[in-house]
Amino acid sequence: MSSSLKILVVGANGAAVGHVSWMLVVSMLLAFAATLMGGVFYAFSSFVMTALSNIESSEGIKAMQQVNIDVFCWSFSLLFFGLPVVFLGFAIYAFIYLPVVVAAIFIAGSMVYLMGSLLVMAVANVPLNNRLARLDPEADNACEVWQAYQVKWTGWNHVRVVACLGSSLIYFIACYVCWGYP
Repeated sequence: MSSSLKILVVGANGAAVGHVSWMLVVSMLLAFAATLMGGVFYAFSSFVMTALSNIESSEGIKAMQQVNIDVFCWSFSLLFFGLPVVFLGFAIYAFIYLPVVVAAIFIAGSMVYLMGSLLVMAVANVPLNNRLARLDPEADNACEVWQAYQVKWTGWNHVRVVACLGSSLIYFIACYVCWGYP
């Protein structure tokens, strides 16, 4: 698979060693970025939520409420909200310009990411976070609400882990099918 725009690859000695397609570069970056997001979600599923469940409920609630505020830092927001835009744009490009079989692989990888990460976040994790934000950590039912939140939120977060890693795998497969990489 080739594309009209090529990126010059320069060796350690400064000499040109060849060219790679911009699509390969973008595809690999998307695969690595999806893996990174899967790792962030995995960290929460595997030990952050466990740590929060092992402290006093009111303190765990307060900590998660603060996490849900601080998550909107620029570095995470750029990756979290930027990736869906790039995945969507790449899927549209693939649909318009690539052969059907190749386009189908890229579209599948993009849709897995968009549905499993962005959609799950919008319909499951954010509503749970919004309910938690309104919860008084000292309320009589706070412990029960917190325990239910942890089970539901972590379950949906597992879906995001699998979706991100699945999307990454599909994109790596596409890179191999198209260019013989990685």
